[in-house]
Amino acid sequence: MIILGISCYFHDSSAVIVQDGNLICAAEEERFSRKKHDFGFPEKAIEFCLEKSGIEASEIDYVVFFEKPFLKFERILKSVISTFPKSSKVFIQGMRAWALDKLWVKNKIVSFLEIDPKKIKFSEHHLSHAASSYLCSPFNDSAIVTFDGVGEWASTTISKGSENKINLIKEIHFPHSIGLLYSTFTAFLGFEVNEGEYKVMGMAPFGEPKYSNKIKEMLKIFDDGSFWLDMSFFSFHRSASKSFTAKFQELMGDPRKPESYFFTKRTGFPDYFGKKPKDFEEQCKLNQYYADIAASIQLVTEDLMVALCTEAHKLTNSNNLCLSGGVALNSTANNKIIEKLPFRKVFIQPASGDGGGALGAAFLMWNHVLNNKKRFVMDNVYYGEEYDHDQIKQSLTESDLDYKFFKSQDDLTKTVSKMISEGKVIGWFQGRFEWGPRSLGARSIIADPRREEMKNIVNTKIKFREPFRPFAPSILLENVHDYFELEEKDEYLTEQFMLRVAKIKENMREKIPSVDHFGTGRLQAVSKKSSPIYYALIKSFYELTGVPVIMNTSFNIRGEPIVNTPNEAIDTFLKTDIDVLVCENYIIEK
Repeated sequence: MIILGISCYFHDSSAVIVQDGNLICAAEEERFSRKKHDFGFPEKAIEFCLEKSGIEASEIDYVVFFEKPFLKFERILKSVISTFPKSSKVFIQGMRAWALDKLWVKNKIVSFLEIDPKKIKFSEHHLSHAASSYLCSPFNDSAIVTFDGVGEWASTTISKGSENKINLIKEIHFPHSIGLLYSTFTAFLGFEVNEGEYKVMGMAPFGEPKYSNKIKEMLKIFDDGSFWLDMSFFSFHRSASKSFTAKFQELMGDPRKPESYFFTKRTGFPDYFGKKPKDFEEQCKLNQYYADIAASIQLVTEDLMVALCTEAHKLTNSNNLCLSGGVALNSTANNKIIEKLPFRKVFIQPASGDGGGALGAAFLMWNHVLNNKKRFVMDNVYYGEEYDHDQIKQSLTESDLDYKFFKSQDDLTKTVSKMISEGKVIGWFQGRFEWGPRSLGARSIIADPRREEMKNIVNTKIKFREPFRPFAPSILLENVHDYFELEEKDEYLTEQFMLRVAKIKENMREKIPSVDHFGTGRLQAVSKKSSPIYYALIKSFYELTGVPVIMNTSFNIRGEPIVNTPNEAIDTFLKTDIDVLVCENYIIEK
C-alpha cells in the first residue's frame, strides 16, 4: 500500500510517501525551490519522494490532501460577508488564488500525477495535524492538542488517541486563535508573520512580562482553558495587510518599524549594523519596551497552552500528550507544559506546522481510515535527499576547490572536532536532510560552545541575522542530565527534535557560554542510533575538550532555506566566513 500525503497553498508545502505503514521519505518544497516557506503546489517535493522511494505515480494507491479546501473557502466567505465592506480588499485579493488554484487542487493532482481521481482523498486540517503527532508517536493512547492559526474553522482542538483511532473531543473556532494572537504581536513587533515568530521567542528573554495583563484585556479566558478574543483589537479576519486595529495601538503603543535593527544595552550594537547611532541610549529604551512586549505575549501564550493541555489531561485521563500545529514549535512553552503538567511522556511532531499536515494526512489514511494497526514511531528526522561521494566530488571539482578525502569516519570526526576546538566555524553536510524547520546535524553550522565570541561571529559574519537570536546546544544523549535540569525518562524524542528549551544547570553555564540564552538552551539530545556520525563528532569533541556539547544552527543565511545540495552548501560556504566545509567525507578549508 502506497500513500502520498500532500500539503500546499498556504505555507510550507510538502510531500511524504508512506508505504505499508512506514515513512519512506518526506520533504518541504522550499528545500528544492529555494523559496523560503514556499506555499505552491509541491511538484519538486513530490518528484523527490517518488524518485527516492522508487515508485511510479501509477503505483500510488491513495493521495491524501491535508485539508478540505471547500470547507476552508466557506469559512473565508462567511468571514468576508460578516465584516463587509471592511473586508472587500481581502475578498478581491484572495478570490483569484481561490478561483485558479486552491479550490481545484484535486484537478491539479490528477493532472500532475496522471492519476485516477478516485484515489484522491481529503482530510480535515486539524485532524491531519493531530495524526501527524499521535500516529507517529510511541504511544497507544494519548491526549492530543493541536494549536495553530486556523484550519478550516478550528484553531485549537483537543482529541484522544486510542490505538489507531483519533476522536475529537473539543475545539475552538476562528477567529479565536493562539496562533493568530501571537502572529498579531509578531507583526506589531516589526517581524514578518509566519517567519518572525521565532524572532519574538528569541527577543522575549531580553524583556520582562510587564504587559501581560494589558494583553489579557484583549481576551477572555474561561475555566476550561478555552478563550475568546475581543475582535475590536484585531483586524486579521478582515484585512490582508494589517492584523491589529487602532484600539490595539491605543492599548499597546506604536508598533516597531518593520525589520528595524533591534538592540539593547544587553545585546550591544553589532558591527554589521553600521555606525552606532547618536541616539543609541534612546533607541535602547524603546527597544527594551518592545522586548518587554515580546516577553509578555510569550507568557500569555504559555499560560493559554498550559491551560488547554491541563483541560486535555482532565478530558482524556491519559498519561501521554501529543502536540502539533505551528504553535507547538514554541519550544519555551513546550518546556513549561512538560514541567508543569502531570503527563509522563510528551511527543511533539518535529514538522508541527502545515508542512507536517502532509505526514498526518498519509498516516490518517493508513491507520484511522484503513484500520491498520499503529506501529510506526518517528525516532529521527532524516527523510530528505542525500548525496554520494561521487556527486560531492563532482561539485567540488566544478567549483575548483581543493579538498581532503577521509576514508575513515573516525579520522574525519577527530579532525573536525580538533578544528572546532581551535575556534573554526564548520559547515556540516551529512546524509539525508532533516524533516521540519530545525537543523539537527545533517545540514548544520557548528562551532565551539566554550567560546562566547562564537555568538557574535556566527550571527554577524555568517548568518547575517539579529544579535538576539540564540544558538542550540547539541549534546550527547547520555549527558543531558549533566548540563540540563531535566526529569528522568526513557526516551527524549522531544529533546532530540530540538522542541524544548530547558534550563542549563548553574554550574555548567560558564562551560558553554555560546549556547547559553539567559540560562536556557533549546537543546538537541543526540543519540547514536538516530544520528551516528553527528554523535561521533560530538563524542570526539567531548574526548578532546571534556565538553559533550557543540554549538548548532541551521546551514543557511538569513532569508534562505536550509541548504539541500552540495552546490548550495559550497555557495553558502564561499559567500560567508565559514572556515571549513565538511561534505560527507570531504573537508574543504579556506
